[in-house]
Amino acid sequence: MATSRSDKAVNLQEKLNRFDEHWSPRTVAEFNGHDVMVVKVRGEFVWHHHDNTDDFFLVLKGHITIRMRDGDVHLGPGELFVVPTGVEHQPFAAEEAELLLIEPSGTPNTGDEATAARRLTI
Repeated sequence: MATSRSDKAVNLQEKLNRFDEHWSPRTVAEFNGHDVMVVKVRGEFVWHHHDNTDDFFLVLKGHITIRMRDGDVHLGPGELFVVPTGVEHQPFAAEEAELLLIEPSGTPNTGDEATAARRLTI
């Protein structure tokens, strides 16, 4: 019987080694209507918010700061933070960092479909 589900473990580091672009998430798995993505980041992302969903960040390697109008959240390897729905934020990494993101499938990374990065699967 054919299935779209993989019977193999997903190696996040192997997936991250496949690309060099920053702020361009790659979907590595899907579950319950959500995309599980890896992304490399460096520098500033745009200030944005999501009207209909929280924004989940888990640092795999490096350090990031989630800037928010009420104060910053600093994250290192193994730490996660969830930005609540509607809260304006700006991810920032002084040096390259690698993250795991989880969000409902089709969620634009900038909060706006017109300015969002194209969703890629690897």
